[in-house]
Amino acid sequence: MTGRSPAPAGLPAPEPALEVESLDAWYGGARILTGVTFHVAAGEVVALLGRNGAGKTTTLRTVFGLGPRRRGRLRFFGRDLTACPPHRIAHRGLGYVPEDRRLFADLTVAENLEMGRLPPRPDRPPWTPARLFALFPNLGARATGLAGRLSGGEQQMLALARALMGNPLVLMLDEPSEGLAPRLVQTVAQILRELRSQGVGVLLAEQSLSLAEAVADRAYIIEKGEIRHHAPMATLSADPAARRTWLAV
Repeated sequence: MTGRSPAPAGLPAPEPALEVESLDAWYGGARILTGVTFHVAAGEVVALLGRNGAGKTTTLRTVFGLGPRRRGRLRFFGRDLTACPPHRIAHRGLGYVPEDRRLFADLTVAENLEMGRLPPRPDRPPWTPARLFALFPNLGARATGLAGRLSGGEQQMLALARALMGNPLVLMLDEPSEGLAPRLVQTVAQILRELRSQGVGVLLAEQSLSLAEAVADRAYIIEKGEIRHHAPMATLSADPAARRTWLAV
């Protein structure tokens, strides 16, 4: 068995960049993830959808080595990273934007970006502060200001920009559209499309369908810590019964 889930009907099965196989996780004696298996290919946006509390955040944290006790296998471009600590995973090229952002509030915007800097990847244009400030003009205008004084939307943009400073090969984002104005959600969508065009894989954990429908190629639905459904994003968007079953509040 491998971490590559069967391709849903209508889609080819691209070579995976990130493979997660039979991932279980516990808090104390309580199992909160059971047999979670999925993959993300290079240059593909994959949505991990589910209701609040379904297990999306726990899945991302566990993959990145920040979550609870775990069992399963993690491969990244064919290399087993199951036992690697988070800093080693990040250096291999897996980026992570947590839901709570984890910014350094007492450091400036520019200093937060430097905290995320990792060497460029071969054959890919490096992310630099100048390039990021062109995407996020508000951050450029506040480069010398403290991160803790940014608005919520600006902090979310800074968390994303800091992750990009690591020049990730695959980027995991946890609820990036939460609390953002529609204009900023469009900016996030633009960035995700640009990443895809550069061959970067994206795992997008979202409760809302709108951003996922705008950018995702495929979707997995998680419920009570288990993957319950897997389909092309366009198929899920056109399937009201599946949306009612797995995503309706």
